[in-house]
Formats: sequence, C-alpha cells, structure tokens
Amino acid sequence: MSNQAPVLPKSLPGAAIIGDAALAASDGATLETVNPATGRRLGLLPACDVADVDKAVAAARATFEAGHWRNLAPRARGRMLLKLADAMEAHAEELAVLETLDSGKPISDTRAIDLPLTITSLRYYGEAVDKIYGEVGPGGHGKLSYAVHDPLGVIGAIVPWNFPLLMAMWKIAPAIAMGNSMVLKPSELTSLSILRVAELALEVGIPAGVLNVITGYGHTAGAALALHNDVEMITFTGSGPVGRQLMRYSADSNLKRVSLELGGKSPHIVLADAPDLDAAAEAAAWGIFYNQGQVCTAGSRLLVQREIHDDFVARVIKVAETIVPGDPLDPATRLGAVVSEKQMQSVLTRIARAQQDGAGLRLGGAQVRKDSGGYFLSPTVFDTVSNDSALAREEVFGPVLAVIPFDTPDDALRLANDTDYGLASGVWTGNVNTAHRFARDLRAGMVWVNGWDACDVTMPFGGFKQSGFGRDRSLHALYKYADLKSVTISFS
Repeated sequence: MSNQAPVLPKSLPGAAIIGDAALAASDGATLETVNPATGRRLGLLPACDVADVDKAVAAARATFEAGHWRNLAPRARGRMLLKLADAMEAHAEELAVLETLDSGKPISDTRAIDLPLTITSLRYYGEAVDKIYGEVGPGGHGKLSYAVHDPLGVIGAIVPWNFPLLMAMWKIAPAIAMGNSMVLKPSELTSLSILRVAELALEVGIPAGVLNVITGYGHTAGAALALHNDVEMITFTGSGPVGRQLMRYSADSNLKRVSLELGGKSPHIVLADAPDLDAAAEAAAWGIFYNQGQVCTAGSRLLVQREIHDDFVARVIKVAETIVPGDPLDPATRLGAVVSEKQMQSVLTRIARAQQDGAGLRLGGAQVRKDSGGYFLSPTVFDTVSNDSALAREEVFGPVLAVIPFDTPDDALRLANDTDYGLASGVWTGNVNTAHRFARDLRAGMVWVNGWDACDVTMPFGGFKQSGFGRDRSLHALYKYADLKSVTISFS
C-alpha cells in the first residue's frame, strides 16, 4: 500500500460537526481551504463565529450534564476510544490523503507516520483510562478520606496546522477518555482530516456532543471559544503571541485553565566524541527538514564542536542534498510543500535577513518547483551563525538550519540554554558521564541522547520557559483534564 499512488476522495468534508449534525456557519460565511502543493482551492468550509461557538459549547455542555459519556465506567469509555481507533485504521488511507491534500505533507509520511502515531495515541488512552486510581488518605479512626479525579466539563482545544490529526488526538483522546466533552477548532488551513474523524466518532457510537469540531479563524472562532464562560479549559498548541492572548482571555472570562505548547528553538548538540558521526548527521538533517521544518521540536540550532565542525557540516549537507522537494502525492517524495504562501514568504524573509546579518549560506535558500503553483522550499543550511542573531533566536518554522560552532562542552551548554525557549534538546556523545550531565543541565522539557525525537506517546511532551506549560502525551495528560476532589466520610 505504501508505494501505491493514492486514490483521491470523491468528496471532501465541508461542514462543522456540532452535536450529531453537520452544519454550515450560522451566517453562511465560508473560508477557502487550499492545496499547498498546487496553490489551488480544495473547497470551502464554514467560517464559524460566536453564534456557532455558542451552539457547539451548548451541545458539549448538554452532553456532559446529561452524563451519557462522563458517567460511563472508564473501561466502557476506553472501549469506545478503541472502536474509534479501529474505524480510523479502516479509513487510514482516506485520512492520509486528506492530510496530504490539506497540509502539503508527503503521502509517505502521512501513511507511515502521522496516521499510525495518531491511532496509537488514541489506543493508548483507550487502554490507560481504567488504570487511573484515586487515593485513600490516613483519616484516622471514625473517618474515611479519599480523593477522586472528576472530569472538568467542557474543554476547548485549538490545534495547529503542522500535524493536524496528531496534535488534535493528543488533546482529544485524554480529554474525552476522562469523561469531558470537547469543542475543537482546527487551523483554518488544515481542517479536513479531523472533520472526518469527528464523523467517524459519531458512526462508532461516541455520544453526540462529546466531540464537536468547528472550523474558522483564530481571531473569531478561536477567540470566542477562549472567552466562553462555559468552557473550563483551553488547551492550545501554536505560537507564543497567541498563547499570551489566550491567557488574557482566561483572565477576561471565567479564569479557565490554560495549557500551552508554544514551540521552540531547540539545540541539537554534537560533541567531538559522538559515537557515530554519520548517524548524527542523518539525525541532524532530518531533525530540521522533516515535515518541511514545520515542527515545534525541530533541531533548528545545530551546535557542533569546532574540532569536528567542517567534517560534520559536510556530512549534514551531503544528507540534505538528497532531500529533494516533490509532489506530496508521489509516494517517492520525502519533502513536501510548506503549508501556505504566507508561511513560505515568512521563511524566505527570514532567510534574506540571515544573509544580511552575515550568516554563511551553504545550501538552498530559495523557492523551488514554482511551475507547480505550490509553496516549495529547498533545504537550507546556514553556517557560522551567531547565537545572538535573529536566525538563532526566533522560530522560523521552515526547512532552515543554523549551524553554531562551539569549543567546549561548557560552551555548548551555555549556548544551548541561551534562548527564550525550552521545548526539546539533544546531545551526541560517547561518554556516559557527559550524557547524564547534559541531560541534567539542559533547560528543556525533553532531552534526547544519541538520537532525535526519540520518545513516544508514553512520555510527556511539553517545555520549559516560553515554550509553555502543561503536558501532552503520557498519563500526565489524563490528569490534566481532571479536577482532584477530596471526600471525607465520618462515621461512628
């Protein structure tokens, strides 16, 4: 299947899912969804606004209060999540094609990575939810004290365009597993695949109102959701400025909880004693060029010890030269299109600024495949980049690598931690003491040793500093979507 040409769907999702209904926007407004590989319109989606958000929150609240979902035994909810996972697996090719059409990702990635990881995440929470225990306290004679995890209520989720299905499922699965109802707003750029999943959720019997998906813009539908007084929590993955605005909205409304994952400028460190420079070079290249560089954990700052600098950078460039942008629907393509023309122009502007700042352009730096009408960029490598430069400090969110030389391990730690962000980090070393030292001293929510992006759904995902707070993945995510209630019973 992975080498077969994809079959395009006969029709595309075109309505918001609110309760058990597929609806247009109340005022009839629409937004255009565009194929990044061609620049041409795929279709129209509802541009939901305040009235539609009110309707979706009301549906979620009614289902929550009725108890059709939250009062089910955890094992029963888990079985429903597993049924949805089975349905997604049965429709995996359809969902992979939708994801590729909408986001510009290579079909080889959506088939082999995005869909399997999304389904695995759903199954993980379906299997884990009945393993969450409360506590019994030492209340003493004549009292029984215990604590239980209560669902919060209505969860608002706002998810990004770089991993539309996977980021959505990291939030949907633990939130509804714990008995909450959800209103999810996908990016206006990539709404198709999650709309189809919402349809499948209804088909497998998850009660109407548990998962509602509204399409629209952040400044309208997203703001209305974040300001809604009947939403107990906003969980968000995206940019720092939007994250800050969501915190203001929380203060301006009902002090709803906010969980934020806001990206990073992650250091990928290669020491001279790295055990396998070819493996490190492969990881360094794919650590930034995978998904067209549109990854919050991208290893966008490559810190290389000076004594191996020239040799190692040459190895990275050799790998990068094999990563050629192509048609995302071609199973042989390894690098697809950037998600939108706006994002492509933003990356090109940053490339031009880096050149003006004196960074050495070693590879790429240009738009390619212009005749396609799509938004393709070549893998780009800048060498001898200053850690004080904009290229080293600001998230580019494109296939642009900044190489920063250093002299000693102490220098590497200082440079790595000299950033506003703290999402991910990595170090290559053959010394176990060095590995443990870097793991302890790197100020990041995730540290990978002799690998990149090496953990899975069983481990928490989130960052330090301005990369946000709160965790997706792992059992920690289940606890995030619950309140802790203490109960004491006195008896004679």
